[in-house]
Amino acid sequence: MGTPDFAVASLAALLNANFNVVGVVTAPDKPAGRGQKINESAVKKYAVENNLKVLQPEKLKNPEFIEQLKVLNADLQLVVAFRMLPEVVWKMPKKGTINLHASLLPNYRGAAPINWAIINGEKESGVTTFFLKQEIDTGDVLFLDKVIIEDGMTAGDLHDDLMKKGADLLVKTVKAIEKNDYQEIPQESFNEENLKHAPKIFKEDCQINWNLDNDVIYNKIRGLSPYPTAFTQFLDKGLKIYKVTKEDVEPVISAGAFLSDGKTYLKFASKNGFISLKEIQQEGKKKMEIGDFLRGIRLD
Repeated sequence: MGTPDFAVASLAALLNANFNVVGVVTAPDKPAGRGQKINESAVKKYAVENNLKVLQPEKLKNPEFIEQLKVLNADLQLVVAFRMLPEVVWKMPKKGTINLHASLLPNYRGAAPINWAIINGEKESGVTTFFLKQEIDTGDVLFLDKVIIEDGMTAGDLHDDLMKKGADLLVKTVKAIEKNDYQEIPQESFNEENLKHAPKIFKEDCQINWNLDNDVIYNKIRGLSPYPTAFTQFLDKGLKIYKVTKEDVEPVISAGAFLSDGKTYLKFASKNGFISLKEIQQEGKKKMEIGDFLRGIRLD
């Protein structure tokens, strides 16, 4: 059960490990873009290419969908980047339902663990497999695997690392369940003091406040790149910011003001430094390097 590219890697790994995938559950097709062309999920495209049975329920409690699931008679259900399941679904298989989550649980429960790990300046992240239960992301942990967050990594970079790491961990988990060789670790047994959460990110969360600390702004931009993308106002238009570097020097202008030579650099002052823009996208234009952008505008 999954929808985006992150879930495709796990499905591919399961097939490569010769597991019998009896069905794939993914999001319904939706119209998207200016032409409202029907868009299929990444998981559906991969499943169809590999001749797998695909179910696309609008509602997960729909009796017809429940009956289709029962007919599949799966021993185990695997959830990767999908919706919250009703109890009637996750309790159905005799060996249970496993979720792959892109954090080291119990930290960063929620919808956006990859983004928040970068935003909060973490030095490591990872993936966790666990048995589903009613409260979201709280089930007993089966396996964990860590990754180092390198300096300068964006959420997109971490996504790709965790996607590969998670696919391998899911295969490891399924093999362990097949052999009945695993141990369940209640999340309550981990240190649950000062837990960090990963709630859904909305557009208003993406606007940059230049009055904040340089590191805070730098981490926020990386943590929202490439999606949903940090932005600011520049020349009366929205400016999405994808890549930056930071300069920890005392700013000579007020926070939010900018310096530029009109050709090669554009940097905004923060509370205690500068954020130098490297890759941006102005409202109504395509994504571009900062030099290309500056050559196309006029700065007084």
